[in-house]
Amino acid sequence: MPDTAPYRPLLETGLWFAEIPVAMRTALLAAGHLRRLGSGETLFRRGDPPDGLYAVLDGTLRVTALAEDGREALLTLIEPPGWFGEISLFDGRPRTHDALADGPVLLLHVPQAALVRILAAEPAWWHGIGLLAAHKLRLAFVALEDLALLPAPVRLARRLVLIAEGYGVGGPGPRRVLSVPQEQLAMMLAISRQTTNQILRQLEGQGIIALRYGEIEILDPGRLKVAARLDGERPAAPGQVS
Repeated sequence: MPDTAPYRPLLETGLWFAEIPVAMRTALLAAGHLRRLGSGETLFRRGDPPDGLYAVLDGTLRVTALAEDGREALLTLIEPPGWFGEISLFDGRPRTHDALADGPVLLLHVPQAALVRILAAEPAWWHGIGLLAAHKLRLAFVALEDLALLPAPVRLARRLVLIAEGYGVGGPGPRRVLSVPQEQLAMMLAISRQTTNQILRQLEGQGIIALRYGEIEILDPGRLKVAARLDGERPAAPGQVS
């Protein structure tokens, strides 16, 4: 079985993993194993039984929901060093959404049975799992508020900031080039592809971003935050959950 230890420095760039006890980090890595997905391969589907906790080590994972008529809602993109899958750990219920690889993906998988044993041996570590879930809940509330109160151009700019900063989970650092096709961005924001393109073209005309096929380059992060009404603000870190 491949050694998971070399990935510890990457995971420790994440705010959540760096905040939990050192012994808990060691236990998760010791219980985990590496898993690779090919482009488009499904990790799990809505309704699948829970199978543990995951961290993205390389690549991008899409979390989506499909309607009966085939329409897709893209909830989020998970990139290194993002962790996910904790909801089913609390209630043991089936997966709530679909997760599939957006290109080749390398994952760390900590199986459900191993997690249960770890947390039974150290009940205080449930607090760490709770912080992970609370951070996701905070982001969900913010997204709902934005959808109800903010115009599409502001919501789009905010989503670009969130993607660039790793949705507040940390990582090697803010990125300037985002590999996000406009169609995916439109699905995440529940707006049309045409409206998405119009807003992006406006930001490009202002010199804030540059558009390339399948990519968005952020030329002026400060002005993008102004467009997002986030100047002076940052997404909350997992440990800052109220």
